[in-house]
Amino acid sequence: MNIKDYSLWTAVVTPLAHNFQVDFRALSSLVRDQEEAGNGLLILGSTAEALNLPLEEKKKIVDHVLSLTPKSPIMVGVGGHQLEETLEWINFLETKAINAYLMVTPLYAKPGPVGQFQWFKKLMDSVTKPVMLYNVPGRTAVALATEAVEQLADHKNFWAIKEASGSVEKFKGYLKAAKGHPVFCGDDALMPDFALAGSAGLVSVASNAWPKETNLYVKQCLAKTFDDKELWTKASNSLFVVSNPVPVKRLMFENGKIQTPFMVAPLSHEDMTEATPVTNANKQVRDWYQRTQK
Repeated sequence: MNIKDYSLWTAVVTPLAHNFQVDFRALSSLVRDQEEAGNGLLILGSTAEALNLPLEEKKKIVDHVLSLTPKSPIMVGVGGHQLEETLEWINFLETKAINAYLMVTPLYAKPGPVGQFQWFKKLMDSVTKPVMLYNVPGRTAVALATEAVEQLADHKNFWAIKEASGSVEKFKGYLKAAKGHPVFCGDDALMPDFALAGSAGLVSVASNAWPKETNLYVKQCLAKTFDDKELWTKASNSLFVVSNPVPVKRLMFENGKIQTPFMVAPLSHEDMTEATPVTNANKQVRDWYQRTQK
């Protein structure tokens, strides 16, 4: 399979059972849903629950997804700020038949352009698969430096960028710095604007709850035929009323896709006290899909 054929990647949530352990049966079902919709799989996306999981648990998740032999390609998140621990994770992943990496700027440390370049080069030198760099300053407290991107763009393992700062202008800056490599939108609500600016696709939270619907949304955006911006903006934003992925897990629980809305600490499902925003959005998106399919 060719990762370049996928314009939508789903940052798959980690479903938990009632004992707060990973629900591998539910995970299997979620993988199949994404596979059926034709979406790429991003496992252990690097800035939310994945960093809260023990290393051995993350290894089990990767092994389980690979055991399903999905038709969709598998990208795995690489996050953190301790170099040796990060390399340990990469060394494990290098023994697995995954297809790509998502590497985020180091958390909390706030390195500058030189520090970022050195960090990413060390990681990228240690892998044999394509790398998507991830800009999400709202989580990491520092933006991916365009100076570092310009230097890394010639690296043999550089593939793409996920831009999740919420700025079309910054997206354009990364597009230029990436020297022809694709840049993906990292904000569901902004896909229409990013598509007009040259986005290659979307790395999505919404597609956890709406796999086929989001796939169609992305296709329409890229084809410049999308005309339901207000609906999708409101629906996407409902999934961020509290820290991601709390709302999308709540919706998936309400829809019977996972058996609990539980989170990996320090995130908590109790931070979302009302399901109405996501259940209303769910109805609107489902209705939109049915209308569009006719």
